[in-house]
Amino acid sequence: MNETSLLNNIFKLRAKKIDKYATEAEAIQMRVLTELVQKAAGTEWGKEHSYSTIRSYEDFARNVPVQDYESLKGYIDRMRHGESDVLWRGECRWFAKSSGTTNDKSKFIPVTADGLKTLHYTGGRDSVALYLRLNPKSRIFSGKSLILGGSHAPNYNLPKSLVGDLSAILIENIMPLVNLVRVPEKKIALLSDFEEKMDKIARTTCNKNVTNIAGVPSWMMAVLKHMLDITGKKSVDELWPNLEVFFHGGVAFTPYREQYKQLIRSSNMHYLETYNASEGFFGIQNDFADPSMLLMIDYGVFYEFVPFEELDSPSPRAVPLWEVEVGRNYAMLISTACGLWRYMIGDTVRFTSKNPYKFVITGRTKHFINVFGEELIVDNAEQGLAKACAETGAQIADYTAAPVYMDSDAQCRHQWLIEFSRRPESIEQFATILDTTLQQINSDYEAKRYKDITMQPLEVIPARANLFNDWLKSKGKLGGQHKVPRLSNSRDYISEMLEMNK
Repeated sequence: MNETSLLNNIFKLRAKKIDKYATEAEAIQMRVLTELVQKAAGTEWGKEHSYSTIRSYEDFARNVPVQDYESLKGYIDRMRHGESDVLWRGECRWFAKSSGTTNDKSKFIPVTADGLKTLHYTGGRDSVALYLRLNPKSRIFSGKSLILGGSHAPNYNLPKSLVGDLSAILIENIMPLVNLVRVPEKKIALLSDFEEKMDKIARTTCNKNVTNIAGVPSWMMAVLKHMLDITGKKSVDELWPNLEVFFHGGVAFTPYREQYKQLIRSSNMHYLETYNASEGFFGIQNDFADPSMLLMIDYGVFYEFVPFEELDSPSPRAVPLWEVEVGRNYAMLISTACGLWRYMIGDTVRFTSKNPYKFVITGRTKHFINVFGEELIVDNAEQGLAKACAETGAQIADYTAAPVYMDSDAQCRHQWLIEFSRRPESIEQFATILDTTLQQINSDYEAKRYKDITMQPLEVIPARANLFNDWLKSKGKLGGQHKVPRLSNSRDYISEMLEMNK
């Protein structure tokens, strides 16, 4: 009997509990809400919102307004300075750095001790449990796990708190026994210079028996390609013949799928998507043939959903999980053991099933580009364009931007189609200023542009006069409230416009 078979019995018990998601979802979620409210009743937030009087979901929704980062920022800043019992019981030592808001380059998401246990590590264990159910012949524990993470950010630290990428926080706080089965060693895993980290990971793990890998597809691809470059091998499975699964998340996998098939040629390779954000672990794919993910409903996260069409309402109406409709687009709200209350995470989802609840991520609540983990929002774009115009004397009539996916050489970038009412003397200079400014105001974009490893410099293509109006007219959307989509994760819009730009 192999190592995985012995451990599989433990994971089978958990998988059976997950089966109850299909029949007991409302009861499970109400237990989560009750526990969250009871534990936070003595906090400053709990007292302000009369948690001691909450007896139902309706009480909770009535007492607590919908929140975003700006409305919680003051509380979080105090937690970072060491105050206890603010949004959650006790002190919070760790904060996950995430992409910024309109007013800040970065957000700092509380990661409490309770949250580490119930929101994050449970998700990692359940990913394995669901994978073993899908692949009962697995030998995943016969070798090592390559977990690709981020780093701490000492420049953001305060005397009472530490900041880092979520993945780095998880590696730093992981149970010591887990380090026996994971690579690379912690000091390499937490390096801040990705180029150095990539090289050391490749050189120290290429001769290990790696059976599973976990991380963001874009970052992992850079590591695997570098490993093949330094070893001269043609495919990853020449180095790791027992590699069987990639637990991936963070960005859409579609642009990378074919490239991974070229990198890892083994017919025994599997791919399992997870939805693990700085704010919590929310979903796991539980069927290789179905890209939908299972919503994980007993992790210390209470879910609510705002119909997408109501987002612009002054008081958006949220519904609990048991009232969602299949096929409808929703913005997701979460209340968690990390002290986020009715917090609009910014992602939009569409449910594909209710027994159990399964969903796909459909985008963000605002236009954005997040193909490579850069999380570029419209406000970033506007600031960057304003700076480039100010420094070059250019004026812009209209614009749109979209990603250029990685080619076989792992080259990728953002492509901007801009109609200038006053064209700059140098398009190249304009593009450089725009690119540099985006790095200054968005820490995630800055990380992906670091040394051109994940993303190369953006490209600016001048549009002919009236291109955008002509495109809107072709769609029957000229005039009124119709607008050109500024940022898109898809190339659908920009491809049509480029065709008309010839």
